[in-house]
Amino acid sequence: MARRISGRSHGDPRAADTRRGPRDQYRPSRDEILRYIAENPDRSGKREIAKAFALRGDDRVWLKELLRDLQDEGLLEQKRKRHIRPGALPHVTVLDVIGRDDQGGLIGRPAEHQGNGEPPVVSIRASRGGPVAGIGDRVLAKTFPTDEVSGPAYTARIMKVFEKRSDAVLGVFRVLKDGTFRIEPVERRQPELIVDKEFQNGAKHGDLVEVEPSRAGRYGLPRAKVLTVLGSLTSEKAVSMIAIHAHDIPHIFPADVLAEAEALKPVTLQGREDWRDLPLVTIDPADAKDHDDAVYAIPDPDEHNPGGVVVTVAIADVAAYVRPNSALDREALKRGNSVYFPDRVVPMLPERISNNLCSLREGEDRPAIAVRMTFSAEGRKVRHTFHRVMMKSAAKLAYPQAQAAIDGATDEKTSPILDGVLKPLWDAYAVLKRGRDARQPLELDLPERKILLKEDGTVDRVVVPERLDAHKLIEEFMIQANVAAAETLEAKKQALVYRIHDGPTLAKQESLREFLQTLGLSLARGAQMRPSQFNSILERVRGADNEALVNEVVLRSQSQAEYNPDNIGHFGLNLRRYAHFTSPIRRYADLIVHRGLIATLGLGPDGLTHGEEERLAETAALISAAERRAMAAERETVDRLIAGYLAERIDERFDARISGVTKSGLFVQLPQFGADGFIPVSSLGDDYYVYDETARSLFGERSGKGYQLADRVEVRLVEVAPMAGAMRFEMLSAPKPLPGSKRSFHKAKGRARASQSRSGSRGRRR
Repeated sequence: MARRISGRSHGDPRAADTRRGPRDQYRPSRDEILRYIAENPDRSGKREIAKAFALRGDDRVWLKELLRDLQDEGLLEQKRKRHIRPGALPHVTVLDVIGRDDQGGLIGRPAEHQGNGEPPVVSIRASRGGPVAGIGDRVLAKTFPTDEVSGPAYTARIMKVFEKRSDAVLGVFRVLKDGTFRIEPVERRQPELIVDKEFQNGAKHGDLVEVEPSRAGRYGLPRAKVLTVLGSLTSEKAVSMIAIHAHDIPHIFPADVLAEAEALKPVTLQGREDWRDLPLVTIDPADAKDHDDAVYAIPDPDEHNPGGVVVTVAIADVAAYVRPNSALDREALKRGNSVYFPDRVVPMLPERISNNLCSLREGEDRPAIAVRMTFSAEGRKVRHTFHRVMMKSAAKLAYPQAQAAIDGATDEKTSPILDGVLKPLWDAYAVLKRGRDARQPLELDLPERKILLKEDGTVDRVVVPERLDAHKLIEEFMIQANVAAAETLEAKKQALVYRIHDGPTLAKQESLREFLQTLGLSLARGAQMRPSQFNSILERVRGADNEALVNEVVLRSQSQAEYNPDNIGHFGLNLRRYAHFTSPIRRYADLIVHRGLIATLGLGPDGLTHGEEERLAETAALISAAERRAMAAERETVDRLIAGYLAERIDERFDARISGVTKSGLFVQLPQFGADGFIPVSSLGDDYYVYDETARSLFGERSGKGYQLADRVEVRLVEVAPMAGAMRFEMLSAPKPLPGSKRSFHKAKGRARASQSRSGSRGRRR
């Protein structure tokens, strides 16, 4: 590491790479900077690098320019105010143990990897007295980069072992007409399996089963034996069980958790402010069973804030019932969040808490943590205060019901509170909207679809719910409450779990920039992108034929939000600090924030403990993984329900939109249903189709015509595998001329080789 030394030996191999700065200060070489960042992932911010190399004054300006150059060359990425090597693993991450090395030590790979190329290999070190893992386990681990050229890129120390995984796979037990048994796959890449009678293990036709595949012979389907019967798929609410078991989502509360919940007594007014006369109201979906937020607003009576408003948001006080290290708390952390399927909800907390003690029911006393926020007429937050209160909801309203009242169609419940409660809420939203418009968060136009089911659990229809001002009002009130929570905890220097959202990586920015150029659109260069730059592009294509295409590609350029005790802000919302505070019934992150507020504001003895603070990095990693798990399970369940719904419509024609382009074919989505299927490239016609990654298209080498992401096309449904949620289509629409698609196949191959070469170089450097 370079230090302030004069007269460095000419024999020092680093001398040729090092420039001399003022005061005889030697500046570190590029390699030294990269080596330091690789070895110190937790101390790789610009200030920390400058401190490590004792850089001051002009040398810090030089360092800033060097780091920017390394980013432009793809040798570094900036994330969470730190610099990392592209594809580098987080310091705390989830690993899958995949085998052993030559010395018998465990090796793993990251469960999720966002870099280019193959995920790195991790050598897992044994620690005396620590958790013990085996092959097939999934673990939470701390990772440490190595300098080895040929060995694993990282070592790791296990922090926690998740529930044991087995080699068992899921499938649906089927009895064929000839009396033989088959396992219908529930994964798209899983083959059909044969079950011999002696390995039936009591399974019946239509049962969801766990099976152990045996090694396939040279001919015919592989065989399997039934290990466990998980339930019948002929019953109502059965399809989501596939995703629940496939993703190991805890869905049955242990007896001690239920007993602890049943033993709870309603909290009293002691130690709380009495807000029961304040007409707070809940506004939720019509079918909501738990209500964890209530709102109220008035004009600000302060004459020094003309046109300002005072907004109150009250949130269910889950921390009053779920105490640290209790059985309820351990189960809630294990689940991480509630999981919402079309046919059921897997709650984070037992019904005794989620639908009763903590739910802000109309006309019933409920404990809450409330934030009272004052905004100027321009929508800028002036001040806020937090309170631990006892409240009583004045009304339980559904979104359409509240909106109808504002639009002039009141009912028995909304008529009495229209002038005193609802109109002031909408007036306050108009003020907050000014602030939101000035902030310019990312505004993607992506309609959300909802599946409506029949009583038997099958699909009735798919609808796109109207996006009402009532939805936007609650959304903006909750965002501001979340911001207030983060600001308070940060000001008090209280550790917390932030909700962070990184901006697009430089690689994704460059990919998006190249794509936009194919449409005659430009995107400014620079590492510090802002949501407003994306919004200006989206505004330019609003109403155009390529509007859906650009929205889709901009969405795919974005990073995934996560939980982390280190703050980098929220790019999508364009907020410097943001934490989840408003849904503690269904998200463990919010419960952590509640406990932090209780502790730092002296609101009671049930605040965040020292032990919880020390484990915040581990907690953030666990709940981030649980969130991704829930999202995947919810998406797969929707795919299976829609595939089952369309299974009787083979050979029908559908209007579709191309939702994905790969060199092996096209993914298409049926807008009417929100379901995806696949069209193999081999079925597109006689032309040789070339994949253009930049333009997100497949084009014919001879004709120059082809298909592009977001194209509207007509397709025919050819094949459906309902339990796997898979559908195959045939393209009926003719290919169209594509801008720039007449490039030769050899040039396309050259670009691919160049891309692979760059990826390989990065992999070797990493």
